[in-house]
Amino acid sequence: MQEWDKRPLRLDSFSEESPENGFAVFHSPWDPEPGLVLGPDGEILEMDGRKAADFDILDAFIAAHHIDRTVAAEAMALDSTAVARMLVDVNVPRGELERLARGMTPAKLAQVVGDLSALEATFAYSKMRQRHSPGNQAHVTNAKDDPLQLAADSATAVALGFDEIETTMRVAGNAWANALACTVGAATGRGSTLFQCSIEEAEELKIGLAGLATYAETVSVYGSERTFIDGDDTPWSKTFLAAAYASRGIKARCTSGAGAELLMGFHEKCSVLYLEARCLCLQRAMGVQGTQNGGVDGAPLTASMPGGVRELMAENLLAVWLGLECASGNDTKTSESEIRIGAKITPYLLAGSDLITSGFGSIRAYDNSFNPSLINAEEMEDYLVLQRDFEVDGGLAPLAEEDALNVRRQAVDALDDVLDELGLAKTEPNMKDSVIHASGSNDTVTFAPVRTLEISRDIAARGLTALDVVRALALRGHRQMAENLMNMLRQRISGDYLQTSAILRDGKVVSAVNEPNHYSGPGTGYRMNEARWNRVKAVRGTINRDHVLSAEGSHEPPTGSAQFYAIGKAEKGVDPHEVVIGISPAFGERLHRTTAGHAVADVLEALTRGVLEGGGMPRVVRIRHTADTSFLGLSAAHLAGSGYGIGIQAKGTAIIHHRDRLPHMNLELFSNAPLVSLEQYRAMGRNAGRMTWGETPEPIIVTNDGQALGARFHPRVALLYAIETEMTQPGAEPEEMFFNSAERNS
Repeated sequence: MQEWDKRPLRLDSFSEESPENGFAVFHSPWDPEPGLVLGPDGEILEMDGRKAADFDILDAFIAAHHIDRTVAAEAMALDSTAVARMLVDVNVPRGELERLARGMTPAKLAQVVGDLSALEATFAYSKMRQRHSPGNQAHVTNAKDDPLQLAADSATAVALGFDEIETTMRVAGNAWANALACTVGAATGRGSTLFQCSIEEAEELKIGLAGLATYAETVSVYGSERTFIDGDDTPWSKTFLAAAYASRGIKARCTSGAGAELLMGFHEKCSVLYLEARCLCLQRAMGVQGTQNGGVDGAPLTASMPGGVRELMAENLLAVWLGLECASGNDTKTSESEIRIGAKITPYLLAGSDLITSGFGSIRAYDNSFNPSLINAEEMEDYLVLQRDFEVDGGLAPLAEEDALNVRRQAVDALDDVLDELGLAKTEPNMKDSVIHASGSNDTVTFAPVRTLEISRDIAARGLTALDVVRALALRGHRQMAENLMNMLRQRISGDYLQTSAILRDGKVVSAVNEPNHYSGPGTGYRMNEARWNRVKAVRGTINRDHVLSAEGSHEPPTGSAQFYAIGKAEKGVDPHEVVIGISPAFGERLHRTTAGHAVADVLEALTRGVLEGGGMPRVVRIRHTADTSFLGLSAAHLAGSGYGIGIQAKGTAIIHHRDRLPHMNLELFSNAPLVSLEQYRAMGRNAGRMTWGETPEPIIVTNDGQALGARFHPRVALLYAIETEMTQPGAEPEEMFFNSAERNS
């Protein structure tokens, strides 16, 4: 327990199930039973156990605008388990399930997805998501609200492949400066990434009207009446706000998520899944094109409950089942445990999602003004490798450092010119340089906080718009960036990216309308094409045979090492204390360093010195007919006058063997070659020498302190061994080697 107490997991908190206090995931005694009673004219008389006269504002809105009376009787009559099976049945089309969902009440919907295991919910999600190809969204913020860093980090996010970027600020008054900076950064490179400035709803709408934002997802929706009205809101006012965004060509999603009502104290003793089902029915009723879902800020609370992470997947499934675009949460760090974090993201990677996260921290965790995301820049490569491991598209692709620096420089130079052209500010060269090469805001030199605030206020007071930014970019020679931003503004006029699950790729709208998800079992659905897969799998540190050989350098051994060369056929020895050291075909010929980094000649010298110290007589023989460690050792033992031999591969694996033993019944084995020191090789030689005198010395043990040696070395080891085996010659006679130690050489 003391060792477990040191693990990051112990920093997490866990809650007991307690429905009366709102801590219930899938079921609560206070959850209503699913039900719907229709009048003779199709009017709703009762829904989920509540009479129409007793409806609260959520019930009234759902009944009026969500329930499709043409399908309600059919949908509600279906057995919930039967519907759950339809969700995982590849023979039931997605469209048919969406049709049925429009006739189901919140309690019915929650009951259906509650029947699904985590695996089944993941599978159903892959079938029900709206858009064919997955995407991803990034958080781009910093602790200083530094405009230059925002531009540079936005450009990096675009280059990594994020379809959306979202910013917020530490100081509310900096919203306009943040928006302008990210707008410029998002126009870098391919320049078709949607951008949101997350601030108070009315202010965000003003920023959007100025063309400095293209989407919004701050329209918060809740699952209990008190939570709604506590913020002076109603479903009708939220609907009006969403319509206001859409009327000006701004893509909008609602935000909800299990745990919000519990955090705000108005949970009504209901399960978090039932309350979230109400939220999602409200959102479909509002006519909004999508949702930011999956717990979001409440995710750590939901994840603290038994089965909570499964519930987060279930509520995301509800969202896509109802026909909504789903930015599937994963934006809030739910745990300090890297294992729990990796496990939480995996179902979304496997199933795909319209947007895998609603905020991947593309910046350092300390710079994430939303609070650390589930995955931040520190874990970026881990995420990229997960994509590669499972051969799935998580929306991102590796970015070379040189390319990252280029886009950062382009964005910083462009913003510098825009600020100057618009008379907003002048930067210093050291500010730009610090940002271009910065890992995070701790490394940057920037404006004084009050100066950033002045820039933001000036933008708002002067009524500057995205058209002013386009003009400034063009005048200062950033023609492509100006065109990229202008294309985004043209999209505002056409309104095509208001379609469900719409993003922009290569300047074209991709949505559930023109690229719907048609998954219907194996061999269907989204698969990466060869070009995309080649980009995704090209993670940093990937090696091949050429890399391994180039690391070996020339065919010549390192300068100063012991020298050895063949002098003829090796015969069986007669000295009773002779120990033959059998080296592999590539040892010192093609391969010159072990996986621990030792020169093979130095290893050979350590072994021979050890044999001498143990009272033996060393003899070096190259074995050419095999590269297998056991057979190298056994072959050497058969040649030794004592019957004892040492076999060693170029990669450093070594054994002591005796001629009377079975091939794999060695006396000592150094299998963890990357950990073996020269002193341990010397000790192995010493033990072999002592064995020739009939002694039984204590074996030399190379300990592993928990390193993942396979992950670190197996690819290289396999390539090294392939080189060894290519050099074997079946039936070849062993070669006597002349060995001249480095000491004698010098």
